[in-house]
Amino acid sequence: MEPRVSHPPTRQPSPGAQAPARDPRPYQIAVLSGLLLYGLFVLRFDVTVPRVAVTLGAGLAAQALWTRLARLPRFDSSSALISALSLCLLLRTSSLAVAALASCLAVSSKFLVRWRGKHVFNPSNLALVVLLALPVRAWVSPGQWGSLATFAFLLACAGGLVVHRALRSDVTYAFLAAYAGLLAWRTITLGDPWSIPLHQMESGALVLFAFFMISDPRTTPDSRLGRIVFGVAVAALAHFITFRMFRTNGLLWALAALSPTVPLLDRLVPGPRFVWRPLVPPSHPSPKGVSDEALVISVSRDPLGAAARP
Repeated sequence: MEPRVSHPPTRQPSPGAQAPARDPRPYQIAVLSGLLLYGLFVLRFDVTVPRVAVTLGAGLAAQALWTRLARLPRFDSSSALISALSLCLLLRTSSLAVAALASCLAVSSKFLVRWRGKHVFNPSNLALVVLLALPVRAWVSPGQWGSLATFAFLLACAGGLVVHRALRSDVTYAFLAAYAGLLAWRTITLGDPWSIPLHQMESGALVLFAFFMISDPRTTPDSRLGRIVFGVAVAALAHFITFRMFRTNGLLWALAALSPTVPLLDRLVPGPRFVWRPLVPPSHPSPKGVSDEALVISVSRDPLGAAARP
């Protein structure tokens, strides 16, 4: 009789669990860095190298501080770099202090404004709207890329690859389709030439918002239906703010106003939580005081997927 060989138990994924996605953040950092370098040295953005350095340095410093305060297992610079690079591309200010404040606000919001383990606001979006509301010299330059269709197309292709890897292309395409439809409806109603909505859709800031901000997997609804509803709602509110209230930066204000509705959408239309790497099963909640990102790092080292301990 052959001896029976015992094998370690195979961990089966829980029903409805989402398969872990490959971390898209390094690629996203590379794309944003390339856009920034292109803007600095080709398009001559109204931003100086010292301001870029201060924005990036403040974001990394804030991430390091919160890593220590929250007693996270290790320092992770990816999220802070993405937020800081987005601010470098959109925020304009003549003050180094305001640039540093923007990065600190963005990174701190990830740790301070949370609901059941998820960020409530997109970090860079929240920092931008807070600074726009405060009496400081800060503004957003949405037309700095120009309206060349070729560059907008290249930017869309790069952003499309990013959201595809982040598994959030549905919210981006829902937003773009709804926003383009509203612009077309406005053009037909007013009898404007079609060159106007085409010019509006060629904005580099619009593409950057759609592919890099609203598609943030940590601040979008968990279910596909919820993400589609959220994308359409943001497009509708942004259109209303821009063309009915005649306010600038309607996209930023709309996303900030509707981000608190994501927990409600998750409750009404539940779905699997997005993870960068394999997480513990739903029956094991995150330890108190430990963020999801830290938990993912700890669990990825455990072959059986046991719950991490702070």
